[in-house]
Amino acid sequence: MKLQGLRRPAAWVWLAAMLLGAWLATRATYVADLSAFLPSSPSAEQRVLLEQLRHGVTARVMLVGVRGGDAALRGEASRGLAAALRAGGEFDSVNNGDALGAPKAVGELLMGHRYLLSPAVDAQRFSVDGLRDGIADTTAMLGTPAGAWIKPLLWRDPTGEMARLAETLLPSGGPRVEAGVWVSRSQPRALLVAITRAGGSDLDGQARAIEALHRAFEPWAARGLSLDLSGAGVLGVQSRTLIKAEVERLALWDGAIVLALLLLAFGSLKALGVALLPVASGVLAGTVAVSLGFGQVHGMTLGFGTTLIGEAVDYAIYYLVQARPAAGSAPGAGALHWRQHNWPTVRWGLLTSLAGFSALVFSGFGGLAQLGVFSVAGLLAAALTTRYLLVDLAPDGAPGLGLRMRLGQATARMATALPRLRWFWGGLGAAALALLLCLPSAWRGQLTHLSPVSAKALTLDASLRADLGAAELGTLVAIEAPDEATALQRAEQASARLDPLVAAGLLAGYESPTRLLPAAATQAARRAALPDADTLRARLKLATVDGLLPADRLEPFIADVQAQRQARPLTRADYDGTPLTTALQAQLLPAAQGRPWTVLLSLRAGTQALPAARLRDAMQGLPDTRVVEIQPELDALYARYLREAFWQSALGALAVLLILYAGLRSLRRLWRVALPLAASVVLVLAGLTLAGVALGVLHLVGLLLVVAVGSNYALFFDQLAQQDAREADAETLASLLLANLTIVASFALLCSSSVPLLVALGEVVAPGTALCLLLSASWARRPGGVGQSGP
Repeated sequence: MKLQGLRRPAAWVWLAAMLLGAWLATRATYVADLSAFLPSSPSAEQRVLLEQLRHGVTARVMLVGVRGGDAALRGEASRGLAAALRAGGEFDSVNNGDALGAPKAVGELLMGHRYLLSPAVDAQRFSVDGLRDGIADTTAMLGTPAGAWIKPLLWRDPTGEMARLAETLLPSGGPRVEAGVWVSRSQPRALLVAITRAGGSDLDGQARAIEALHRAFEPWAARGLSLDLSGAGVLGVQSRTLIKAEVERLALWDGAIVLALLLLAFGSLKALGVALLPVASGVLAGTVAVSLGFGQVHGMTLGFGTTLIGEAVDYAIYYLVQARPAAGSAPGAGALHWRQHNWPTVRWGLLTSLAGFSALVFSGFGGLAQLGVFSVAGLLAAALTTRYLLVDLAPDGAPGLGLRMRLGQATARMATALPRLRWFWGGLGAAALALLLCLPSAWRGQLTHLSPVSAKALTLDASLRADLGAAELGTLVAIEAPDEATALQRAEQASARLDPLVAAGLLAGYESPTRLLPAAATQAARRAALPDADTLRARLKLATVDGLLPADRLEPFIADVQAQRQARPLTRADYDGTPLTTALQAQLLPAAQGRPWTVLLSLRAGTQALPAARLRDAMQGLPDTRVVEIQPELDALYARYLREAFWQSALGALAVLLILYAGLRSLRRLWRVALPLAASVVLVLAGLTLAGVALGVLHLVGLLLVVAVGSNYALFFDQLAQQDAREADAETLASLLLANLTIVASFALLCSSSVPLLVALGEVVAPGTALCLLLSASWARRPGGVGQSGP
């Protein structure tokens, strides 16, 4: 390596760019939520889901369980933890079933509007028979566990409207109360529900909330209790942490393997240092380009960046090996020869790679577009670093010989033998293609396959949700309206269609904002059903004959009824600052950014299966009302994702063929270059299909990378076939084998990852690039007997 090269402008330009890139990369935002891989123009049903995933209250819910000790200690810990979290600044609300979780103001709000809220209130309710039945039902509950809180309200609420409100607001399968707090019905675990102040997609804010929760729980952990924690934000933070750890681990091992291979090949630490410069340039350029273009870098994109090491180092290998000057040549002759004879081939290979990945840049899915931008920027930076910086720093290539000559000789022998197997490879490729055509498609990956969340974490999440009565049917009824009043009216109309399904056992229940905020017309009708004081007093005298409650003790009840006859309608603003506002926000979404007012009715599964068709029939005729099946919609979303990626890959493949033809100017040569690439793709797909692998979008990205890397091998074998001289063969062949070893080793390492998306890349690219080298040598026509003539 020549130190004089550091005086060249290229070195200083590169150094300045690297410093600027490092500064920008340290200030980039890194995320791991799946919303980056969701479409920018979804269907109406998908828009409902995406809104919730990105900004909904459900994304801010944190589910907490306290285990260990006895019921009294768990109750004490639940109250202490809730108090600490309420006093902190990371949570909007914390509910655990204690009195502090529902402040006095909430009780007074509901009590003061109970006759406007209770679905039982109508003219019949305040008839003599209705009053008698209501009082009898309420007094019957005095001997139940609910009697402890009904008794203080008895003289104000003898008909039990508050009890009925509680029934409608709390799910039937929800937690029970023990030691004054919520506990699981199936296991010894206290339960809390916390709503974070940070949005679900703000993983830094979610991480702070998790840290605050663990810090608040430390005194109870010291007493032998343990914490169960889940929720969308928790799973997102876990995903980011896992991806970061995997990227760091893989980068370390990948770097060590590549360094060892390069050191063995070059036998020179200087050459090794120079070879890493294109790698650093590529990864940094890709990260900065994504950050500037999208405002954030997804963890999956960063994980893909570690795999760029394998291809970026190829450019350095090609130069450092191929630029070795002939004996007696003047200093710098190797760099000049490489620029004239080898750089054109590398350039055409680079253009094919850029064409393939550029198709992803225009994807309607942000995550896929990030991968395209990262690849284009990274490969371009690596190639330009090789072309303009390495020729100055190492004008005569790698100074040491290492094992390079042996690699060249081994590749030459392989290139001589492999053409004899071309018909074997051809038959194998044809059989693989026939297999793919006959077998069911293996392209059945799901959106959840992109997530690194473990099965254990998902099981815990499902367990906590079941304990809290949030075991949903997986279906929403979404209602859109131009304003709040219309939205609430339509929600009540939908509720009237759902109630028969609940009565039939097809639904266990559903959540509706009209339980907290009935439509104005409904509130007015209920208020009109309230009798005046004299009428009510007369009816009470008749209704309480031979009853447990004397009429003359019910004057507080009469006073409350008269007060609510004059009360103004309840509004959303009345719930501001209370724990109930979170539930209302999750069910009633105001218009925003072109989206109309939206009501979300979440359904709970009943004792019998509810066919989606029957639910749609029940909602038939309601304006702007849709039944959203969550899993089918996610499957449809992913299918669209994959379909778009296929089309973009096909366009990329067409662009690659056009670029190859522009460079080769011969259909025969194009056939010899493209055939090994296509055969490698088919063989890899057939192997994964036989192995039962569910193929997804990351496998498709891996195939693009196989074509990008393999095109370099095929082009170099084509270049050798056009040469009259043979003295460059050994160096060129050595560079090809060394480049292939590094990329196969890099991607084979990914198969050990616990992140599914990295495994998908590894199981495609490692065998695919190895096949590209073997098949390129098999179908190449080599001069002078190094290889045999191709077909």
